[in-house]
Amino acid sequence: MESYSHLPQLRNGQLDLSKIQDAQLMKTKQNRGKGYTAGNSFLTEVLIDKKPTIPLLDPGAFCSCVGKSFLKTCAPNFEDQLLPIDGIKYNSASNPMKALGIFQTNVIFPHINGDLKINVAFVVMENCSSTHFILGNDYVIMYGIDLHSNKDRYFTIRENKCQKFAFLPLKRKITVSKVEPLNLELERFKSEQLNEAEISLHLTDCQEN
Repeated sequence: MESYSHLPQLRNGQLDLSKIQDAQLMKTKQNRGKGYTAGNSFLTEVLIDKKPTIPLLDPGAFCSCVGKSFLKTCAPNFEDQLLPIDGIKYNSASNPMKALGIFQTNVIFPHINGDLKINVAFVVMENCSSTHFILGNDYVIMYGIDLHSNKDRYFTIRENKCQKFAFLPLKRKITVSKVEPLNLELERFKSEQLNEAEISLHLTDCQEN
């Protein structure tokens, strides 16, 4: 059994769980219920049709695709280049996707040690609202793209682990609600005079004040 321990593992229903260890965190642990704030992006910068653009590397996507509306902003005459597509049905997480055809193009990953080019067949979707080219699981597998989320976030292509490509940092939007000035006299009156008063739960804040 030990001779196989170095191989990738799947759950074996015939074996009992043992030696359960806590996985080591790669960054500061979030407060309880705030784990979702630790996420980051898998966006990077490339050249598509000799134009700089920002694709999304998404191993969870079955195939590489792009929305019709977004593609038109990058390649206005893309309809003239569309290749036919077979009758495969595509679905997003919630809705069926309508495939229009294949947009074949070169994707160039710039690097100081030499740029890398891959030729990608993007499925053009009528009802895809994404504003990025999505490089899916198909080309992640074909070109051996490894996404690393260790202390340094980067990805590699093929087996050249020394040629690292960077991800763009996630731009978080912080919304600050309108701050009302504090009425000190009103707050003092509430704490001193209304401390033991019974106030209806159906009153609004304005009615209470």
